Amino acid sequence: MGRLKNRLIAKLFTRFPFFVERWVQKAAPWKVEGIPWTPLTKSIKDCKIAIVTTAGVHLKSQKPFDMHDKNGDPTYRDIPKDASKEQLTITHDYYDHKDADKDINIVFPIDRLKELKETGEIGDLADINFGFMGHIEAGHIYTLINDTAPEVADRLKSQGVDAVLLTPG
Repeated sequence: MGRLKNRLIAKLFTRFPFFVERWVQKAAPWKVEGIPWTPLTKSIKDCKIAIVTTAGVHLKSQKPFDMHDKNGDPTYRDIPKDASKEQLTITHDYYDHKDADKDINIVFPIDRLKELKETGEIGDLADINFGFMGHIEAGHIYTLINDTAPEVADRLKSQGVDAVLLTPG
């Protein structure tokens, strides 16, 4: 019943943005000090780019994100750059992803980045990109901030990634 309710709410939010505005006004804001930003030190044409999405994208062969935990799922999934669109799926009940189900590039623009690499607009694409589920609340926020995100950041650094394209769901 919970997943059906989540999907219904997502459809209502999509169809009636007023509901989203009211929900956001009631949600407690998450305070962050400072700006988590590092400027590029070289041309984008020389950069290795990774995609990190919170749209719930993962390989069909991987464990789906946990849609039964009302606080979300703070884990992530590895997405190889050579995974085909047919190998990818979305597990996320908190937004209407019917269009992204038709073209994953809407939320995970892997084909667009491959095209940019081919034309020399970017240097390279990370071998491993990352999928998260964006609906994270309560104690899972601390897990995400203190464990999961630093682990992914270390993995991005170990791949020599210069910039990350963040995509929401």
